[in-house]
Amino acid sequence: MNQPSTPPSGAPHPLRLWWDAFAAVAAGLVAMFTVAALGLWAAGATDLPGGAFAPVVAAAVVTAVGGSVDLSGGAGGLVQTGAGLAVVPLSVTLAGALAVAAVFLHPLRHRAVASGGELAGRIARTAALWLVALLLVALFARHTFRIDLGDETVNDIGEALGVTPTVTFRAAMGPTLGFGLLWLLVLLAVAVAVSRKTPLPSRLLRFQDAVRPAAFAMLAVLLAYVVVGVVVGLVVAATHGNAVRTFAVMLLGLPNLAWMAFGVGLGGAWEGRVPDTIGLPMPQALAAVLRQGRRDTATVNLSSLSQQDGRAWVLVLLAALALLAAGFVTAVRSPAGTRPWQHAVRLAVALALTLLVIGLLTRVSAQYGLSVLGLGNLDNIGGQVLLRAQLPLLVGLGLLWGLVAGFVGAFLALRVRRRGEVEEP
Repeated sequence: MNQPSTPPSGAPHPLRLWWDAFAAVAAGLVAMFTVAALGLWAAGATDLPGGAFAPVVAAAVVTAVGGSVDLSGGAGGLVQTGAGLAVVPLSVTLAGALAVAAVFLHPLRHRAVASGGELAGRIARTAALWLVALLLVALFARHTFRIDLGDETVNDIGEALGVTPTVTFRAAMGPTLGFGLLWLLVLLAVAVAVSRKTPLPSRLLRFQDAVRPAAFAMLAVLLAYVVVGVVVGLVVAATHGNAVRTFAVMLLGLPNLAWMAFGVGLGGAWEGRVPDTIGLPMPQALAAVLRQGRRDTATVNLSSLSQQDGRAWVLVLLAALALLAAGFVTAVRSPAGTRPWQHAVRLAVALALTLLVIGLLTRVSAQYGLSVLGLGNLDNIGGQVLLRAQLPLLVGLGLLWGLVAGFVGAFLALRVRRRGEVEEP
């Protein structure tokens, strides 16, 4: 007799499938809210007026999946301000991605086969619940709080005249839901592609040997850079003081800096600018380069960073070693008989796509403006923080470095026994 939770066909019960989707979504949100709350607490966001801490945490989660936050404020009809913020706190993103992927893949780990319909159904259920959860988070990520002027009498006079300064932020609903859904679909596709223990539909089996080894190698490189960044962050916190601020950076934007260092080490470049009046939670060399772009954009690359700190050239060595390891891992995890040029091409494509994603995720765009009594333009009286990658250069370098690392890794793995290889008597 069949179990109550299993239909006659032997497939998982629909309630169990919905529970699996709910568990994946819940795990991702819990991980992101936890990391965002800890990072913002370390950054001092608990001191924000009007009980804004919880909505700010929700806003951090929104931006972690690709959404954006609009800010506005003013003091009655006298002063109006406008601002916009688009930045991805990749520590929050990574925590949520790892949690969602682990829980989503867990029911499939011990399955021999999985039909295309079942896999598509699992993804669709997870996406549906994810959109509902993201809608609730976006609705909660809005708040208006009054700015304390420091004196009770002044505050009372301002309130009586209707010129109490306020700041309002809210999640942009359309971009949040659209990019949030895209983020989840890409994440699940990458998770299925990387995991060797997750069965693929029969129509996709022919692609697994070409995709999975290189995808796993790229994921290993990205996680290794994060681990190195954690070690460096702990050393900085222990030796340079101001440990709380260092932990805030680690809990909110460590992958932003680590993966940017990976791209710069390969010869890539970013461009941006930052006004002098804004403090930057990033290494001094990077901040110094960006401050050079007060009127125009400054270029962040090995040359400009080394002018501020000669140790920047270590990034080249670190990137080269990481790619040699990636080439070796790709070759070892590939079936025996795979030719070196095939390793090279697969790793080149995987690295180019990885650098493209890094360039898109490490962008920063923040604008703020001011209008007094209707005079002035919100875009001109204010400032802008900008950081964006030179994507064509990154993709081209990814193809070049990937070809070299793939060939070298294939030859390094010649003496290693690989899957499908038969030992001679």
